[in-house]
Amino acid sequence: MKITVSAPSGLEGVVKKELYNLTGQDSQALNGRLTIDGDIKTVANLNLNMRTASRVYILLGNFKATNFDELFEGISNIDLENYFDKVSKITVLSNIFESKLNSVQAVKSVAKKAMCKRLEGFYGCNLKEIGANHSVEISIRHDYVSVYLNTSGEPLHKRGYRTSVGDAPIKENVAACMLYLSVWNKSKVLVDPFCGSGTIAIEAGMIAKNIAPGLNRDFDFLHFEKFDTSFYEDMLIKAKNDIVKVDKVSIFGYDIEESQVKLARMHAKKAGVSDAVFFGVKDVCDFTSRESYGVIVTNPPYGERILSRNQVVSLYKTFGRVYSSLDNWSVYAITPVSDFERLIGKKADKKRKIYNGQLECIYYSILGAKPPKKQ
Repeated sequence: MKITVSAPSGLEGVVKKELYNLTGQDSQALNGRLTIDGDIKTVANLNLNMRTASRVYILLGNFKATNFDELFEGISNIDLENYFDKVSKITVLSNIFESKLNSVQAVKSVAKKAMCKRLEGFYGCNLKEIGANHSVEISIRHDYVSVYLNTSGEPLHKRGYRTSVGDAPIKENVAACMLYLSVWNKSKVLVDPFCGSGTIAIEAGMIAKNIAPGLNRDFDFLHFEKFDTSFYEDMLIKAKNDIVKVDKVSIFGYDIEESQVKLARMHAKKAGVSDAVFFGVKDVCDFTSRESYGVIVTNPPYGERILSRNQVVSLYKTFGRVYSSLDNWSVYAITPVSDFERLIGKKADKKRKIYNGQLECIYYSILGAKPPKKQ
């Protein structure tokens, strides 16, 4: 069957690389989605192990539809009985982009009727819809319809460790993408001087310890009546056995607010990385390090809800002075502040547009010198 993963906007390339590393399959991103071949074990593997994706879907079918009769017929022709039982609860969502069918509610209604008619014809009875929820997404772009079955349920960024959030949280999968786009690896020192509730540092800790991001959460596919998922228990056992210990703490998060640091420590404990990550109360102006070739990955305050423009200017200039005092460090920062480079006094080597929620940001990469090769 066809399996599709959705990616955060602007980060499709990172998701593509992780998808290849997990499956060995290459896929081109189309409208923020990447599709490969697989089975229910592939679905389980991706839900359990993908750090960067937003959700994992089964692509049930696609076709062209310019009117509701064509939509009804197209959905009626999909082998839905392979995925839905006679008791399956069906929830239909829809998104439409530049198509003749432009009523979201009408598309949802027609799609649900078509699905019910197909399944009732196959099973020879009315659907009771008392079983597990099956969330179906009808995506229509330029009159082409794609029908997806959501296997993840809640988005994959909800790992289960972040029960409370700070003032300007970043999604866990976006934080993982930021780390993968940096030069950081677990042999290098990593610092987030504006750590907030700790997401970036915790994601780094999970990478360093090889903790599967979906290890402590539930997924919709585990409850689908049509699939045997008894293998998943062994998959979980393997994931737990694959967790590694760290020799020393080399991941640090700091914040000026003690309440944020307490929150970060609580999240780190829930994520199982308290032994790999240190959180402390510290103003960015007080940050120093004797380490060379370290890496800063951060989501600094924007001023959207927290600081005034003058405060942002002062903070970013301070951050720039602190960075200049470090020995060959690299900086990666996500912010919507358009004059970030001017304020910190450094020209970025790379810039990438990324969305933090609905907010359009730029991810700035400032590269330090490479460490000398070991003889």
